[in-house]
Amino acid sequence: MSTAQSSQPEDTAGTPGTARWVRRVSAGLVVGALVWCVTALLSTESGLLRPFMAAVLCAGAAVAVQHVLGLDRSMEENARRTERALTENAAVRDALDRYGDELRSGLTRHTEDMRQLVESHLAAVDRSAEEHLQPARVRAEGVPELATSFAEVLAPGPSILYTFVRLEMKRVVGHMTDLTNLSAECAGENHDWMLSLTRAAEQTICATSTSVDREFWNSEPASRYLQAQQEAIEERGVPVRRVFVLESARELDDRLLRLCEEQEALNIEVRVAVLPELPPHLQRGTTNDFIVYDEQTSFEIDQDLRDVNVRTRLIARQDHVQDRMKRFRELWEAGMSVRELEVRVDDEEEGTWMVQRG
Repeated sequence: MSTAQSSQPEDTAGTPGTARWVRRVSAGLVVGALVWCVTALLSTESGLLRPFMAAVLCAGAAVAVQHVLGLDRSMEENARRTERALTENAAVRDALDRYGDELRSGLTRHTEDMRQLVESHLAAVDRSAEEHLQPARVRAEGVPELATSFAEVLAPGPSILYTFVRLEMKRVVGHMTDLTNLSAECAGENHDWMLSLTRAAEQTICATSTSVDREFWNSEPASRYLQAQQEAIEERGVPVRRVFVLESARELDDRLLRLCEEQEALNIEVRVAVLPELPPHLQRGTTNDFIVYDEQTSFEIDQDLRDVNVRTRLIARQDHVQDRMKRFRELWEAGMSVRELEVRVDDEEEGTWMVQRG
């Protein structure tokens, strides 16, 4: 079995351009042959040279004419092809422009939607953080190191200052740790807490004042406290309301009236409530002093059986704060204004009012 490749017949046509020239030359030869035959028949006496020259000229002319006509057709075809290509390109360009506009519009809408989604999510996170965020719990074993870092500021001061700073930092950090449970307390009266909360208030300050702290209003801390409340009213527009709760109508005197007028002059809203004259359900409530700041935190002072202030508490649990606000509103509604108090004191002094007995 032979492995030699069989010879392939040569493609006489070749490329399209070669085929066209073959057709043109063939047509020229045919025309030349016809012209030679006609010329030879008509000019029998002139010999073969003239018919041959005429045939060659006619054949060349036929080839040239075909070539020129072919160029015209090629140019027309190229022009049509170019026009079709331009039309298709224009259509593609218009389609791309429309797609680009739609894409840009879609991207713009998508970007705006994403921005709104992120802003809404961040706003929700901020609201959730404001509602539920609590101070980070401080590890108890880190208190000495923290106190040490602050005490180093005093070096090379006296050693007693070093010890003082360490103890103060331990005390403060201990209170901050307690506040992670929304409650903290300390022994005795803590005027610093009261002043700091007054300066921090931004919405409202609602306070009660019982007979226990009547002497407090003549003290130096009371002056700073009233000054801080005045600044809250005038500088931050924080309304301050106070209800003086009396255990007996016998406490309705000029001394109480002057105290209420003094605080009213500082734009503090003041009312007075006499416990035995209140409805029964109000008499059953607690009588210890409390101050509610921004309706979020309650500052309270507890007394012992001898009416001595023994403990200060700071409570931010919402159920407890709401109970305190409910108690305050009830006392406020049942209390008398300063003008009513003035009339009542005059009646008490003149004996025209039914004074409580017993």
